[in-house]
Amino acid sequence: MSVVHHLPPGWLLDHLSFINKVNYELHQHQMPSCSKNNPTSSVYLDSRQMEAMSPFGAPAVGSAPDSTTVPGSGDGGSCEMITQKYVFRPELFNITKPHITSAVHKECQQSNNHENLVTGNKQEVSISIGKKRKRCLVFNQGELDAIEYHTKIRELILDGSSQLIQEGLKSGFLYPLVEKQDGNSGRIALPLDACSLSELCEMAKHLPALNEMELQTLRLPEDDVSVTELDLSSQVIENGASFSRTITLMGQKYLLPPESTFLLSDISCMQPLLNYGKTFDVIVIDPPWENKSVKRSNRYSCLSPQQIKQMPVPKLAAADCLVVTWVTNRQKHLCFVKEELYPSWSVEVVAEWYWVKITHSGEFVFPLDSPHKKPYECLVLGRVRGKAALALRNTDVEVPPVPDQKLIVSVPCVLHSHKPPLAEVLKDYIKPGGQCLELFARNLQPGWMSWGNEVLKFQHVDYFIALESGH
Repeated sequence: MSVVHHLPPGWLLDHLSFINKVNYELHQHQMPSCSKNNPTSSVYLDSRQMEAMSPFGAPAVGSAPDSTTVPGSGDGGSCEMITQKYVFRPELFNITKPHITSAVHKECQQSNNHENLVTGNKQEVSISIGKKRKRCLVFNQGELDAIEYHTKIRELILDGSSQLIQEGLKSGFLYPLVEKQDGNSGRIALPLDACSLSELCEMAKHLPALNEMELQTLRLPEDDVSVTELDLSSQVIENGASFSRTITLMGQKYLLPPESTFLLSDISCMQPLLNYGKTFDVIVIDPPWENKSVKRSNRYSCLSPQQIKQMPVPKLAAADCLVVTWVTNRQKHLCFVKEELYPSWSVEVVAEWYWVKITHSGEFVFPLDSPHKKPYECLVLGRVRGKAALALRNTDVEVPPVPDQKLIVSVPCVLHSHKPPLAEVLKDYIKPGGQCLELFARNLQPGWMSWGNEVLKFQHVDYFIALESGH
C-alpha cells in the first residue's frame, strides 16, 4: 500500500513502496553448458507470472515461484528458470534534509518564522544577505495574489501536515534526522538521456501518415518480451498480461508493468488514443505549464494555456468523470483552470487538494513561507457535468462526494516532476472497475492508460536496480 496513514487532514504516502509493489520481475532461461563446443550458457529474457494489479493498487493473491527447471535442448540437458527482479533506486527518494536555496536567490531571502513540525515550536531564523546590494522588494499583482492565497491556506498546510507527520514519526515510517547522516549532500548520478522520447515523437511526425483505420492497438504477444523500434506514435501499446515486459527504443530498455497501456506521442498525434474506443472515469492531468525556470533549463517543452484548453478531454471523459489537474504555484494558472479550462470542458470544480513535500525526518523541503518556492503544489479536482452526467445516477452505484481541502504528504523523488501516485487516494471517489487515464504521464501504472511524449521516461531500466537472481 502506498498509503501509510489516513487521517482527517489527508494521507501520508510512500511513493517508493507504490512503485516496488508492482514487483518488476522477469525470467531468464539459462541453458547449461553440455560440451566444450558450448562453453557459455545462452540466455534470453522471458516473462514471469506476476501479481495481478487493479488500477487502484490492490494486488491479487498468488505469484510464481522464484525458480523452476524446464526441459532443455535435445541433448538431454535442462533449462533453469532464473528470476530477475528489479526495484526502483531508493537513493532517488533519499531526501533527508531540506533543499538549500541556491546562492542566486539568497539576496532575496528575508528573516522568517520557521515552524518545527515535530514539537510545534517556532524559532526565528535569520539569513545573512552578505555583501550583495539589497534589492528593494516590489511585488507585482501576480506575487500579491500568491501571497494572499498562501495566507489563506497556510494554517491548513501547517496543521494538517503536522498531524500526518506526527503519526509517521510514531509508526517509524519517518525518523528524526541523525547528525552523522550524509543526507542528500552527495550528488546522485542520474541516467543519461540517451534516448529522447520527445525527440522520437517529433521524428515520428515526418513518417508517412497511416490510414486512420490502421491506427489500432498493438497487444504484446505472450511469448515476446522485447519489442524493438516500433512506430509507437501511431499505436496504443497494451501489455495485457499479468507479468512485466521490456521494450527497447533507440537502444534503450524500458520496463513495462503488468496490465499497463500507453501511447507515446505529443499533443498533435492523439488520434490513436481517441480511436482506442474507451472513455475514462478518472483523468489525471499534469500539464507542462509555461514556467521561466523550465524555459531556462530547457528540460521540456511547455504548452500555453490555450493549447492545454484544446486537449480532447470531453471526448475521453465518461459520465461523471473525475478530472484531476496538477497546478503550479502561479495564481494565473490556478485561476485559468478553475475559471476557464474546466468550464470549457463542462467540468465543475469540486475540491482543491495540496501535495506537501517533506524530508524523511518530517521537515518541509522548502520553508513554508519562502517567497520563491513553496513546499506544496495544488491539485484541482472536478466532475464532468452536462450531456451524460445522469448516467451514473441511474445505476445503483453511489460514489461519495470528493472532500475539499485535503493534503497528500510524501517524501518527493529527486527526479523532476515525478508526482506521487493518486490511485489509492482516489479509489473511494470512483465507481468500481472504473477506467483510469493519465495525460502528460512520465511513467506507467498497472491498470492505467498513460499518454505523453515522455510516457516511458521513468520506466528506463537505469532508474531501477537489478537484484541478484533468486531474490
